[in-house]
Amino acid sequence: MPVINYKVHEATPYINWIYFFHAWGFQPKFAAIAHIHGCDSCRAMWLASFPEEERAKAAEAMQLFKEAGRILARLEESITVQCIYRLCRANADGDNLLIEDTVFPLLRQQTPHPDGSPFLCLSDFIRPLSSGTADTIGLFASSISADTEGYYKDDPYKHLLVQTLSDRLAEAATEKMHEYVRKTAWGYAPDESLPIPDLLAEKYQGIRPAVGYPSLPDQSVNFILDELLDMKRIGIVLTENGAMYPHASVCGLMLAHPRSCYFAVGKIGEDQLEDYARRRGKPTDEMRKFLAANLKE
Repeated sequence: MPVINYKVHEATPYINWIYFFHAWGFQPKFAAIAHIHGCDSCRAMWLASFPEEERAKAAEAMQLFKEAGRILARLEESITVQCIYRLCRANADGDNLLIEDTVFPLLRQQTPHPDGSPFLCLSDFIRPLSSGTADTIGLFASSISADTEGYYKDDPYKHLLVQTLSDRLAEAATEKMHEYVRKTAWGYAPDESLPIPDLLAEKYQGIRPAVGYPSLPDQSVNFILDELLDMKRIGIVLTENGAMYPHASVCGLMLAHPRSCYFAVGKIGEDQLEDYARRRGKPTDEMRKFLAANLKE
């Protein structure tokens, strides 16, 4: 299970600034400041491109980005971003993944689609057990040192800047790691040659669903991933509810199927909750807590 350490300047080009600015209440159009040359004339032209009533907000975004750069420079001196990944034998068995000798239950959509498209489950993108041939799946986790959570404790604004940048750096390092896995470690896309904007737009082959996101909403599967990855190797520990600490951490799966795609599990009924709890080997009421947002009322 290789561990990769990235310096801040190595991960920074992979930051999706749209999500950073979203965390501060800015619309995506203001995130474009991250791609403007730093000279005064370029910044002035960018500012002038906004309608007069939006220029104050644009100037605020410009200042926020400038201060984010200062924070990143400080983080460069004190932290690295750590990633761990593992490539495993896997097959699909119904709505379960069989990863090595571990059962990894998944959820399938239940709400009908207006266009009649099929109900999806992530197991659809892994070769079925009945094929008699093993497939491959990738597992990953990334994190930033918990030390950052103590930075600028007496300055709420800078403290929040560190927190939001730490989240973005963990995601950015994961993006860079995933690129390496696709092209080299797994090597299913050795000729991939995409500029970073295309990577951030997910134009590569395969997907990287993270735990807690719409296609993988059950946070408790972090315990299964921890068994397979040993996340403490990069400093991640799990709370009794499966939440990751440090908070600027992310983990999930990497799938290579050319037709794999992101989707939302959405609302599920009591029957699927009970079936899922059985496959997880947990009481239904325990799983109800983890899937509260996905249960039909």
